[in-house]
Formats: sequence, C-alpha cells, structure tokens
Amino acid sequence: MSSSLARSRNNAFADLDIERDADWRSETAAINARLQGDAARFLLVRDDGRAFVDVGRGRLAELGRDDFVRAGGAETATIYLGNVQGREWFAWRADDTVCAKVVARRGGDFVDLRSAGMTLAAADAGLFAYARAIVNWQERTRFCSVCGTRVRLENAGHRAVCANPQCGAEHFPRTDPAMIVVVSCGDACLLGRQASWPKGRYSALAGFVEPGETLEAAVRREVYEEAGVRVVDCDYHSSQPWPFPSSIMLGFVARADDATIRLGSELEDARWFGVRQLVDGLASGELLMPSPLSVAYRLVEHWLRETTGIELDALTHAGPLRRSARA
Repeated sequence: MSSSLARSRNNAFADLDIERDADWRSETAAINARLQGDAARFLLVRDDGRAFVDVGRGRLAELGRDDFVRAGGAETATIYLGNVQGREWFAWRADDTVCAKVVARRGGDFVDLRSAGMTLAAADAGLFAYARAIVNWQERTRFCSVCGTRVRLENAGHRAVCANPQCGAEHFPRTDPAMIVVVSCGDACLLGRQASWPKGRYSALAGFVEPGETLEAAVRREVYEEAGVRVVDCDYHSSQPWPFPSSIMLGFVARADDATIRLGSELEDARWFGVRQLVDGLASGELLMPSPLSVAYRLVEHWLRETTGIELDALTHAGPLRRSARA
C-alpha cells in the first residue's frame, strides 16, 4: 500500500522538491547576492496572476538575470522561493509593460494556474502554485489587521510588518485548511453536486475546518451538514496545495453504516454511487467526474481502485498529469 507521501505527490501542485531556505530568508545581503547571481531564475507573474511559460517545451520559462535587467525588473517586486536543483528561484511580479518586453525578447505566453496544473511538468506546476500563493497573500495583506496602517514586506516577501512603530505587528502567509472526503457505505460511495456545476458533475464533499476542530471532526460535521450522513470512521489519504486563493485540501476516505441521505442547504443533490452505476454513468456521459486537477478525482480513483481494481483514468479517458521533473 502506498504511503500518504506518495499519494500526495501524485496530486497536482504537490510534487515540488525545493529547499525553501527559510532559516536565512531574513538575511537581506544573502538574498541580494542570490538575486544578482548567475543561478538566479525568475518566475514571471503578470498582474492577472498568470505565469510566463515556454509554450514549445510546456515548461515554465527560465528567465535569468539578464532577462530581469533588460526588462527593467524591480528587485522590490521579487519574492525568494528557494533552491531547485541549483537554481535560485524568485517570483517576479510585473505589470503588462514589463511583461510585454519579456515576450518581445523571448517569445512565450502566459497561462493561469489551473491550466498549468494540467499541462506543465509537476515540479513546474508546483513552483507556480507556491509563487501564486505568496502573491495572493501579499495582495490581501496591504494593511495591518491590528491597527489599519500599511505594512511593508520583509523576509524576502514572506513577512509583512506594520509600519506603525507603536504597533509593529507581524503578519505571515496564511493557509486555510479544508477537508475533502469520499465516504463509502457497503459497495457505494457518496458524491454530491452544487447547482452551479455542469449537468451530471458529482464530486467529493468538502468544507473548511473550523476553529477548535480536529480534521476528523470536520469530516464528520461537513458530511452530516451537507448530506445528513453520519460518518463512523475516517482516515487521511493525501493533501494538495490549493492557492485559490489560500487553501490546502486535506483528503480523507471515510465510512458510514447508514446510507440514509438528508440533504442540507449547501448541495443541490447527493447520491450513493455503486461501482456499476458509476461505470455506466461515465460510459454514457450522464455522469461527470471532478477535474483530474483536484484531489477529489484522486479520492474517487482510490475508492474505485480499492473496491474493484478498476482505474478511473480508463473510464474518463483523462490523460495523466505530467510527472517529469525539471531538467
């Protein structure tokens, strides 16, 4: 049986092998030396959150120091991400004017994070997700939540400090935990759908973890609130960074003894799907699975594989996410 580490690395945005160097991010001289060094690489993020990619290779474009200087890059607009195989990666936030200069010189295009998760190599998608999460936090942390004064960014972009000397509160990137679960009862699994989704789409049940709540308690509460089903047991499966804008999805598999559904107000529908019903529904097109980009897909995949040995990819004809490591 695979470990949760292996299962998590199979999730989109989760297969990133990086030395984040958090112990010296506050050392300005060390960061500046890397910013100006030959090993510096820049992940260009446009104002709309899209990243610059080498379309022909299907990879993030590796912009070097020369690209940064020629386009008039501002060092204050960079965020140190870490070391990946000897490359010192920085997220570079830039406006349309700067981005146009880079495109004119290098070619390439900009892609959003969801597209990157489906088309870029796993390490590239993970690096983009990391950068996007920090950018999201910076965009939402411009003022001190204690006194309302503007903040200044420190620690290579990973800390915001209130500029009011009488306050000086420190603010750090936040991650909001959300549980997501596939519940089984006998030989069926519980899936639900929201009214806004395309017709026929069903997915795992999910919800945010509340203060003072364990992950397991969140699983039991959310399943009961959404579908009226009592979970009697649950186990952790895997996790997935989900910077839309600042979550981490914590995947679970769970078990219920009573299949009675009492639909809550959050879902349009919730149903138990047996293996045959799921297989036939996918074959006819009447049933749609969540995107392979999401851990929800992996949870259904896990349930189906453990129950019958059938591979979900074979039923949905979904191509595998790119797993190749950065060269």
